[in-house]
Amino acid sequence: MRCTVFGTGYLGATHAAGMAELGHEVLGIDIDPGKIAKLAAGDIPFYEPGLRKMLRDNIEAGRLHFTTDYDAAAEFGDVHFLGVGTPQKKGEYAADLRHVQSVIDTLVPRLRRSAVIVGKSTVPVGTAAELGARARELAPAGIDVEVAWNPEFLREGFAVKDTLHPDRIVLGVQAGSQRAEAAIRELYARILERGVPFLLTDLQTAELVKVSANAFLATKISFINAIAEVCEATNADVTVLADALGHDPRIGRRFLNAGLGFGGGCLPKDIRAFMARAGELGADPALTFLREVDSINMRRRTRMVELTTKACGGTLLGANIAVLGAAFKPESDDVRDSPALNVAGMLQLNGAAVNVYDPKAMDNSRRVFPTLNYSTSVIEACDRADAVLVLTEWQEFLDLDPERLAATVRVKVIVDGRNCLDVAKWQAAGWRVHALGRNLTA
Repeated sequence: MRCTVFGTGYLGATHAAGMAELGHEVLGIDIDPGKIAKLAAGDIPFYEPGLRKMLRDNIEAGRLHFTTDYDAAAEFGDVHFLGVGTPQKKGEYAADLRHVQSVIDTLVPRLRRSAVIVGKSTVPVGTAAELGARARELAPAGIDVEVAWNPEFLREGFAVKDTLHPDRIVLGVQAGSQRAEAAIRELYARILERGVPFLLTDLQTAELVKVSANAFLATKISFINAIAEVCEATNADVTVLADALGHDPRIGRRFLNAGLGFGGGCLPKDIRAFMARAGELGADPALTFLREVDSINMRRRTRMVELTTKACGGTLLGANIAVLGAAFKPESDDVRDSPALNVAGMLQLNGAAVNVYDPKAMDNSRRVFPTLNYSTSVIEACDRADAVLVLTEWQEFLDLDPERLAATVRVKVIVDGRNCLDVAKWQAAGWRVHALGRNLTA
C-alpha cells in the first residue's frame, strides 16, 4: 500500500520507517526542511536503538521517502497518518492541537480522491470527531474523507519493537465508516497474521485508551513513590516492599520501582491534558486524583535534593556533585521534563558545582541547561566529587566498579535516585549509599 505520515518527530519518523519495513511505500511529510533533509539522508535527529538502520534500509530499498510538499502527499497516499506533536499549552494543562488541525486544513483541500486520515497522536477525547467534521467541510466536492484513530503505544528505547511487534492494535472509527477498518487491516496484515489482538472501537474510546494507559502507569509510579515517603518516615525498605507487592498477580512488579519519578514528553503532559479535558466535559471530579499523582511525582525531585544535601553533610554550598544521567530514561536522549536534569539544575541553584554526564543526552541537555558543567565520561564527571548521583539507570552506571571509582572521587558517597544499584557491592567497597525510600546509612 501507499501511505503518508505527517510529522517526522519521534512518533512520525518511527511509524514511517515501520510501515516501510512492513513492505509499504511511505512518504513522510514535515514543514521543517532541515529535518526532512536529515531523514532523507538516512539520519535521525534523536536517539532510538535500531531506528537508524531500519530507516536507512528502507530508503535504500526505495520504499521510504520524505518531503515538505503537501501536494505530493495528497497525490501519493490513500491512507494519511497524523503523527504531529500535541504539546502542553503554555500556562495551561490543556493540549495544544494547532499542529493536528493544521494538517487537516492544509491536506484535505488538496485531495483529489477519497482518503482515510488516521490519527496516531495522543489527543483529548472528542478531537477525532471534530477533525472528522472539519475534514468533511474542507473536502472538495465528491471527495469522501474518513477520519479514524489508531493510538500509538511506543516506549522510548523500544520503539522499533513496539511498532513491528505491538501487544495490541486499537482502531477507532466514525459511525458509518466504510474504508478505514479495511485499510488498516491491510496495512497491518503482517502483524495481524501473528495473532496480535485487533480492537475495533468508536473514536472516543480509541482516544481514551492511550491517555488512560498513561494515566494508569503514572498512577502506579506515583503510588510506590508515595509509599516510599512512608518508608522513609518508618525506616522501612521500599524495594523489598515492592518485591512483595509484585508477587501479587493482581498488581505485578513492573512500574513499582520507587525513585525519582517519571518525565519525558508523554506521561506528564498527557495526564495534565486528561485532567483539563475532564474539566471541560464536566467530569473533573473523576480525575482529581491525577493532581496528586502529578504532585507526588514533582515532589520526588525536591526530595532528591534534600537527600543529596543530607549526604553532603547538611549543605550544598561549595559541594562538588557528579550527576550521572540527564535523559528522562535510559536508551533515550529525551530530556523533556527530565527529573534528572531538573534535579541537577536545583542542585546548582542551591550552591553546588554540578558535573553532568549522560551517554546520549549531552547535546539536548546543554540546550536546556547551558549553565551546568558537562563531562565527556563518568570519570571526568566524578573527578573530586563530594557525592555521586545516579539519576538515570543506564547500564553503564549499573556496571560501575566502586573500587575503581573510589580513586576518582573526593568522598565515597553515592546517592541512588533510581534504586538500581547493587547496594551491598558499593557498601563493601566502603561507600556510603543513600537511596529514596530506604534507610541505608543508619
